[in-house]
Amino acid sequence: MKNLTPFEERAYKWMAKRGPILLRISIGIVFFWFGIQKFFPGVSSAEELATRTIEVLTFGLMGQAISMPLLAAWEVLIGILFVFGIWMRIAIPLLFLQMIGTFMPLFFFPAETFLPPPLIPTIIGQYIIKNIIIITGAMVVGAYYMKLEIKLDKEKMEE
Repeated sequence: MKNLTPFEERAYKWMAKRGPILLRISIGIVFFWFGIQKFFPGVSSAEELATRTIEVLTFGLMGQAISMPLLAAWEVLIGILFVFGIWMRIAIPLLFLQMIGTFMPLFFFPAETFLPPPLIPTIIGQYIIKNIIIITGAMVVGAYYMKLEIKLDKEKMEE
C-alpha cells in the first residue's frame, strides 16, 4: 500500500480482516432488533406500513394477526443467522426476499413515500431507501463467505 503511514496501513489491514465479519454482525443486529419488535403489537414503527404492504401483496388474504408474527419470525431468523454467521447460503436469500417486500411501499403507496415534486422521499421513503445499504452489505458478506475476491474498480486495483 503506497503513500500510507504505518498507522494507516495497520488500520486498513484491520478493516480488511474484520470489516466483513462486523458488517455481518451489524446486519444481524438490525434484523433481530427490528424483527423482535414486530412480535409485540404497537411497538414497531413499521408495523402499520408492513401490514398494509403484506395485505396488498397477498391480495388481502393475510391480515395483521398472521402477517406480523410471520414477518417478525422471518426477520429474527435472518438476524440470528447473520449474527452467528451460520447457514449464510439460506440467510442471504431470505434477506433479499425480505428486502423485495420492504421496497414495495415505494410502489404501492407513493403518496406516503414521496413528496411532490417526484423523487423527494418522505421520512418513510427514506426509511425504505436506506435499505440499499443493507442489500449491498449483504452482497459483500455473501462474497466473503463464499470466499470470492471482492474487487474494487480497476484504478484502485492497480495501486
